[in-house]
Amino acid sequence: MKLFREVVAVAAKDVRIEARSRYALGAVLPFAATVLIAFGLSIGPGRTLLQETAPGLLWLAVLFASILSFRRSYEAEGEDGALEGLLLAPVDKAAVFLGKAAAVAGQLLVLEVVVVLLVSALFGLSLGSEPAVLAGAFVLGTIGLAGVGSLFGVLTESARAREAVFPLLVLPLATPVLVAAVRATALATGSPGGGGGSWLGLLLAFDVVFLSTGTLVYGYLLED
Repeated sequence: MKLFREVVAVAAKDVRIEARSRYALGAVLPFAATVLIAFGLSIGPGRTLLQETAPGLLWLAVLFASILSFRRSYEAEGEDGALEGLLLAPVDKAAVFLGKAAAVAGQLLVLEVVVVLLVSALFGLSLGSEPAVLAGAFVLGTIGLAGVGSLFGVLTESARAREAVFPLLVLPLATPVLVAAVRATALATGSPGGGGGSWLGLLLAFDVVFLSTGTLVYGYLLED
């Protein structure tokens, strides 16, 4: 129970910072929309091809948005020495990891609602085939990205070229999450074939691995 309260406190702090800066609304959302429009124009006007590629484009935009969100989250902590304060604070370091992951995951889920509606309007993506699988894909996929991003965000905070190092570390580990999320989303939006549940199970397994690993090692990374 104490861990839960600490997680909520850390997440609430990050949400308040985001509410004041409005970085997600002012920078991340327009960037994600621009990515979708640019790729859509490059693919061409073919409606069938746009619908087939829509799940991949959607998750590509989410990936880029998550990288921007995590970089901003840790930059805000580093600007005023807040990371050192977290290190000295009498809270479980696992709560810091989970709280920061939860805050960015919440922001991404809100952003994803807008992005999904945009993709549906631009590419004619059907949202009603398997809504439960679609919702599960976004929730579990976002949690997986949040776990990876929160873990490597603190690891690269002290790096000189952290803007370049962070994506290089995140992308390889985020790839299996993206593959599973894209496949589950494609099946949920009308692609032939079943097995959406198996992809959700794979996403859940990734989430457990990433969150468990982060909970165990985050304190050591924060101290370093």
